[in-house]
Amino acid sequence: MTDDLGGNTLTVHRAGISAVQDLGRFGHSRYGLPVNGALDQHSARVANVLAGNDEGAPLIEITALDFSATPRTDVLIAVTGAPADVTVGGAPRPQWEPIPVRAGETIGISRIRSGIRVYLAVLGSVEAPSLLGSCAPDTILGFGRSLRDGDDLVVRTRCPPVDHPVFRIPLFRMGAPVPRFGESWTVDVTDGPDLGEFGDSADRLFRSEFTVSPRSNHIGLRMTGDVPRRVARGEVLSRGVPVGAVEVPAGDELLVLHRGRGVTAGYPVLAVVTATGLSALGQVRPGQTVRFRRRTVDDAVAAHRSQRHAVHALRTRVRAVFDALRIPTP
Repeated sequence: MTDDLGGNTLTVHRAGISAVQDLGRFGHSRYGLPVNGALDQHSARVANVLAGNDEGAPLIEITALDFSATPRTDVLIAVTGAPADVTVGGAPRPQWEPIPVRAGETIGISRIRSGIRVYLAVLGSVEAPSLLGSCAPDTILGFGRSLRDGDDLVVRTRCPPVDHPVFRIPLFRMGAPVPRFGESWTVDVTDGPDLGEFGDSADRLFRSEFTVSPRSNHIGLRMTGDVPRRVARGEVLSRGVPVGAVEVPAGDELLVLHRGRGVTAGYPVLAVVTATGLSALGQVRPGQTVRFRRRTVDDAVAAHRSQRHAVHALRTRVRAVFDALRIPTP
């Protein structure tokens, strides 16, 4: 640590698989750059809102393994995403609520279960390098802040101690919109541009259960099961594909493109995962099962609007409480 950090740092003791993330790098697909960003966008947005930040502020994405860190100044945090054991100074703390942390208290996140990703936001967010307006890691460009044991993250905002005036325990019950987590998942999709090329076998996508392969990553999820078969002849030309495209390459697996996907591909696209479905897919662990549910575009838009409305309402409640307690916000 150096003096120019001013003591506003978060020291990582156990990094596991973690990185500084935000919501992604938008508007650059025309140049061949994937959007990237947090795979569970809903959990990342809610973590930042609970911590008093803008939804797209940098935060820490923790994947599968345990994580711990200690701030050198008083901070306010929020932990969302998959169920996990969260402790501050060894004492259990809740997820999906703001949590005050005193300087020197260690934040621990362990036993991530049901899902695979946890999001840790800090009031004021943390410093991170930026590329085209985003700190989202890009494995193709070799850009991003993956964390290692011993790393120091600069915290942008100090938080005065938050204490309940009677019980001496801070109490926050914000009613955050918590999604469902489990061992099996139902993911909404809309019809893809090549649905007609699969004939009657297209219905297998909605009748069958698919198992996520260990070879899945942020670029795409590979799934095995009763895969639909393309009946049309002729090649599929390489073209632009959206995040969430459900592709059917030759073989016995589906490929569902996620936020790190390349912007073009040449496989037939049977369906496209909805915006709310993509956050769910960002939590699916290898070995878990997925069922796809067919939705119209209107249904998908309505579900996305409902989820965004819930986050906006949460922001209003958080700001009211923070103002009442004189907690500074960026």
